[in-house]
Amino acid sequence: MFGTATGILNLRTLDQRGAESVDGRLYILIALATVFGAGHHADHVVRGNHVGWPLIPEVTVFTYTLAIYPLLALGLYLTLTERVGAGYWTVLLAVITFAVIVTHFGPFATEPPRDVIAPYENVYVGYAAFAWLLGFVGSLVAATAYSAHRFRWARSTEVRGEDERKRTDRSGTR
Repeated sequence: MFGTATGILNLRTLDQRGAESVDGRLYILIALATVFGAGHHADHVVRGNHVGWPLIPEVTVFTYTLAIYPLLALGLYLTLTERVGAGYWTVLLAVITFAVIVTHFGPFATEPPRDVIAPYENVYVGYAAFAWLLGFVGSLVAATAYSAHRFRWARSTEVRGEDERKRTDRSGTR
C-alpha cells in the first residue's frame, strides 16, 4: 500500500509467505518468551512494585505492557489463518525486546535491576527474580533474531520464485 517494487514499506511485506515463514522453532521461542513475560508480570505482582491498573487505580507502564498478550493472541490467530507471517513476529518481538531492555537496563531504566532484587527479604529470591528477567530478555532476543531470520528466508524464497516466473514468462514456456 505504501509502495510497490520500489522497496518502500509494502503492507504485504509483513505477510511474506504467511504461515510458511513461521515454523515450529519460532512458535516454541514465542511460547518461551510468553512464559517468561507472564512470569515477569507475576513477579511484579509478588514484589508489589511497578504495578498498575488493574491491581491499583493508577495506569502505569505495567498496565500498557498487559496489551502484549492480546497482540500475541492476535498474531497467533493471524498466523494460523495465514494472514501474517514472520514479518509480523519480527516487528512485534523487536518492539517488545526494545521496551523491556530500555525499561530495565541502561541510564534511562525506570525499573532497574535493584527494583527487581531489593523488594525481596531473601536475597536469593531477589536474584532468582533477576535471573528470570535475564531469561526473559534472552528469550526475546532469541525469538526476535530467529523471526528476522525466517522473515529474510521467506523474502529470499519469494524473490527466487518471482525471478523463476519472470524467466519462464520471457522464454514463453510454462
